[in-house]
Amino acid sequence: MRAAVFSDAGGPEAVEIRDVAEPTPGPGEAVVRVEACALNHHDLWILEEGFEGDGPFVPGVDVAGVVDAVGDDVERVAPGDRVVLCPNETCGSCRYCREGPENTCAEYGIYHGGLAERALVNADRLLHLPASVSTTAAAALPVSYMTAWRMLQRADAGLGDRVFVPGATGGVGVAAVQLVDATGGRTIGTSRSSEKLARLEGVGLDHAIESDDVDEIRTAVEELGEVDVVLNHLGGEFVGLGMDVLRRTGTMVVCGRTAGSTASLDVSDLFWNHKRLVGSTMGTQGDLATLVEMAANGLEPVVGAEYPLADTARAFADMHDRSAFGKLVVHP
Repeated sequence: MRAAVFSDAGGPEAVEIRDVAEPTPGPGEAVVRVEACALNHHDLWILEEGFEGDGPFVPGVDVAGVVDAVGDDVERVAPGDRVVLCPNETCGSCRYCREGPENTCAEYGIYHGGLAERALVNADRLLHLPASVSTTAAAALPVSYMTAWRMLQRADAGLGDRVFVPGATGGVGVAAVQLVDATGGRTIGTSRSSEKLARLEGVGLDHAIESDDVDEIRTAVEELGEVDVVLNHLGGEFVGLGMDVLRRTGTMVVCGRTAGSTASLDVSDLFWNHKRLVGSTMGTQGDLATLVEMAANGLEPVVGAEYPLADTARAFADMHDRSAFGKLVVHP
């Protein structure tokens, strides 16, 4: 079968299409005929920074398609079922798995292997798709939308809350804006692109700030008023910015480091104003089930571009230069 592979670290030009071995399901496993697989910055970081073990490495986390075959002891799905994969990999036995939620597992990992014609997966991680949800839409949900949904739960965001999303035109940012809008909140989002902000307003953004300068953004947000929640997938200097604009007793949730792995903040402001700074990674299989139901009831994940498997390198290039808006989906 054909797959997009990384043989070594590099740029988008290092993505190759090769023949790889056909998967055979073992006990508890299923083979999915992949109809759609969305790209994430996680895939791009692996390409640029390298991967563990010997190559070639098949990337791809967000898998949707049709079950092709199942191994022994599989009852959850059967050949012919339309499915989406929850990409969580957990040990199931540590304290954090026992107490939950599952994404706090001490051995937590993420599935890879979806950018191929067929993918070998844990059958228990597959969710059935309603007829009204396309595999393209489903592939957009797991990483970006599941992450944003879990962040909203961590922040206890609700009806009428003002939510600040720096870098709002990336995958998690777009998902956050849509989900806040769907749950009755109000959003402030930033981007360097006026065109992308205009498109984001079309899916629910309330206040757009065209800038990536933290001082300019701070001033613009403060003119709108204190915010209740910050959903921050950028990290770096945007952590201090988020704490600055957060109201007393407000919450900032951080899930990424696109802008940097370290940050500085005013500790006095943190404790004196009872602010909360919370870390979050991905979400749970229950979160994904909720999102599939939301998609069946009208939530439309934003898909910015679609590519055949042969053009996977171009999809990575578009992600690298930030030219796309919304999820990039490959169709093997």
